[in-house]
Amino acid sequence: MMLLSSPAMAFTRDDGDDPGSGLSVGETIGLYVVVPLVSFVIIAALAALPYGSKAKKN
Repeated sequence: MMLLSSPAMAFTRDDGDDPGSGLSVGETIGLYVVVPLVSFVIIAALAALPYGSKAKKN
């Protein structure tokens, strides 16, 4: 019998709940794919920078 009932308060918004507009496909890919990859590459380059300068001196 519980499966037939609807979830409580599922269709009512809370006070102050203003979700705004959604993201486009390009914004979503940029935010969740491009930004993490670019930040990973920057951090990896900064971490490898000291080792690259030591290899050139020897």
